[in-house]
Amino acid sequence: MPRETLDKKIHILLDEVLMLDSMVEEATRNAILALNSRNLSLARDTIAGDLEINRRRYMLENDCMVTIATQQPIMAGDLRLLASILEVAGEMERMGDYAKGIARVCLLLNGATNIRLPGDIPRMADIAVGMMHKAIGAFVTFNAELAHQIPEEDDLVDALHNKIYRELVEIMFADPTIIDRANQVMWVAHNLERMADRVANICERTIYVVTGKLVELDASDDEMTAISPSVR
Repeated sequence: MPRETLDKKIHILLDEVLMLDSMVEEATRNAILALNSRNLSLARDTIAGDLEINRRRYMLENDCMVTIATQQPIMAGDLRLLASILEVAGEMERMGDYAKGIARVCLLLNGATNIRLPGDIPRMADIAVGMMHKAIGAFVTFNAELAHQIPEEDDLVDALHNKIYRELVEIMFADPTIIDRANQVMWVAHNLERMADRVANICERTIYVVTGKLVELDASDDEMTAISPSVR
């Protein structure tokens, strides 16, 4: 595969990354909108749309593998990029799963009028989606400086997650009859928090593509967080 042909193929692959990102961003926004408005039809559409996100992810992976297999010899920088595209595709597909999970919570809460959605959840979603958008932009433009900066916003996402967690715990103490519903809402905040964490993984891949160095931008302990969101 001549150099010019490889460059064109890489450009196409990066366009596919952008398309996948657009789909995941839309799924996340729709899931939150459905939850806020208890729009069951939109929630079901979001869940069904995850199949197309999955298909796009595997199509992108297949295109990467074919490119790697047919380009011999391959430059180290190209190989880092192609391997990172594989990794980013997986991260995006998992974020799509988080959006699908939020839409499922909307269906589970159908008819539940005794539990309100914490006002910080839409704000948390806006920040997470914004981080996702900027991270993919940094990846496809090879902007390592921006990739270093984006995970700093995760502190705000974590703070909102902890605030929502405490708010829901207080609600459950006040009215034990809504524990199950409150736990479902808590899962929404958890999914958004995990989205922001996966954004950091994408940023790490961007830095790796540009510099060849592996750095850790998010040192939070996910196992401890799963036990107590207030622990960092």
